[in-house]
Amino acid sequence: MRNKTWLSWSSGKDSAWALHVLRQSAEYEVAGLFTTINSAFERVAMHAVRVELLRKQAQAVGLPLYLIEIPYPCSDEQYAAVMEDFMARARDEGVQFMAFGDLYLEDVRRYREERMQGSGITPLFPLWGRPTRALLEEMLAGGVRTCLTCVDPKVLPAEFAGRELTTELLASMPSGIDPCGENGEFHTFVFAGPMFSAPLDIEMGEVVERDGFVFADCLPRNT
Repeated sequence: MRNKTWLSWSSGKDSAWALHVLRQSAEYEVAGLFTTINSAFERVAMHAVRVELLRKQAQAVGLPLYLIEIPYPCSDEQYAAVMEDFMARARDEGVQFMAFGDLYLEDVRRYREERMQGSGITPLFPLWGRPTRALLEEMLAGGVRTCLTCVDPKVLPAEFAGRELTTELLASMPSGIDPCGENGEFHTFVFAGPMFSAPLDIEMGEVVERDGFVFADCLPRNT
């Protein structure tokens, strides 16, 4: 019997690849996805992806999606309370592990571990410690297609927002940018890959600057 696992799904490449890795494991069974969304805008926090597209992703990977709504703005106390309620729900449904696509930021991992301590659910980090350039190359070679939905213009020019992440695009980025954007340089939306039953048909919409970041609106293509 494999351990029942829910995966933190940001809509981006790292969580998608974590799903791909976990599905090859004999130890864990991914039984659901969960995503924190901004209740004021109905979008994924930071990635700014529409809930409609989140649902399409979940359908494409064949898993139920659990939405965790947080207010905007959201204090640390409010976030902690919402997550505590969600973990109680997960525990009631027999979840043993919660998986995250974090790569190497120790403070982020420590925060998750501290928040889950005593919950009865164990945090899991299937991509932890992987060299990020090699990891990205593995993702792209494996068929992952992903676009930049958010960039930090302090470190990455605004014109990168909305573009597909390729080895060529990575080569054109300024030096010092983490290949996977792990330091918040950019966030992504995955629209194709081995974890999907079929690619999503998308197009890029308006690009706006808000709260110090540049966001590209990803839309389902009208056919």
